[in-house]
Amino acid sequence: MNTASYLNHWLSHRNALVNLIDKVDNEHTVYEPWNGAMSLGHLVVHIVQSTDMFVESVKQGTFAEPTIQDDFQTMDDVRKIVRDATEKTKNDLEALTEEQVNSMISSPIMEAPGSVYLTTSLDHEIHHKGQLFTYARMAGIEDMPMFIAR
Repeated sequence: MNTASYLNHWLSHRNALVNLIDKVDNEHTVYEPWNGAMSLGHLVVHIVQSTDMFVESVKQGTFAEPTIQDDFQTMDDVRKIVRDATEKTKNDLEALTEEQVNSMISSPIMEAPGSVYLTTSLDHEIHHKGQLFTYARMAGIEDMPMFIAR
């Protein structure tokens, strides 16, 4: 796996997430499209925490808990969490070695090389970003960004 290429691809999706949440007002932080759904704010934080968990697992060579805080009240708080998490994850990805990416990692989720954790992480982020586009439209946001951003 070419980590530089992966990083650029991941950033194109993360930047689109940033562009999307920039359009969400604080009043929609707790928006839930159905009873029992994750709130819009919670889903955003779940995305960045999960990506952090997968990348931390590759970095440490073993299953790791997310290191990203999840305390928020407003979309402004959520945006700060995303900015901070994006910078951390970008730095972590840039520092990964070929050995880390190729090493086997065991976790409650799966046993696979680090490269599989990274691709699973990206797939997970894309999946939930798609949900967020739907949440945003249901919350009345009409001026939607592209699904990737350079």
